[in-house]
Amino acid sequence: MPSAQEPLQRLPGLIDLTSLNEDDTPDRIEALCRLAAGPFGPPAALCVYPEYVLLARRTLDALGLNTVAVASVANFPDGGADADRVARACRRLRAAGADEVDVVLPYRSLQAGEVGAFRRVADAARAATADGVLKCILETGLLSEAQIDQACSIALDAGADFLKTSTGKASAHASPQAAERMLLAVRDCDRAPGVKVAGGIRSVEQALGYLAQADRVLGVGQVDARRFRLGASALFDAVLAELGGVHASIVGQEAY
Repeated sequence: MPSAQEPLQRLPGLIDLTSLNEDDTPDRIEALCRLAAGPFGPPAALCVYPEYVLLARRTLDALGLNTVAVASVANFPDGGADADRVARACRRLRAAGADEVDVVLPYRSLQAGEVGAFRRVADAARAATADGVLKCILETGLLSEAQIDQACSIALDAGADFLKTSTGKASAHASPQAAERMLLAVRDCDRAPGVKVAGGIRSVEQALGYLAQADRVLGVGQVDARRFRLGASALFDAVLAELGGVHASIVGQEAY
């Protein structure tokens, strides 16, 4: 059970190891896949741009990491309000082999009070990913508390598997305040969806803070990769480095 493990040991399996850079290359994606084969357990998923979905899947499988999901992004990062375009993008990602689709919902529509447009995109994304995992990106750093609550409600009503804080491309990223509202929303849902915190998370301390928050709201023993994720790239390196230091320290102590 998750509650029996030290928080640091739980982190690798809760991370969506991410590379969404404009200068990504096949070599970089392959290196990311190799990083996922670290000694402390694989990440929950590898998140890449659509053009690298097939490469990521093939590379992970070749490394024996067939349990690691491949995620990709749609309507990213702009969050347009064209529901048909979003549905097409989602279907293409699923056809290309993406297990999970992270869709930016039209947060500007929500800001403008155009709730119908926001709802149509959420519904279209769910219909197009009916047999996969749908993560709805709300861009919470640009929304008020009331708008975050409204976005959570609409996305969950549409059938989102995860609520995700941010694209990481906006002027404001994830925050504990936004994560709290999202965790409360999934806790009170009649299903068991999850929360993905992403955007600006670089330190192990930050990650452990969000994990403790999830444990508190959802309940110790309830938090695994089906209920909680952290979207990051540099964070995975930092976690592995800290785990390596702890492991070396323990081995050193046992030698005496």
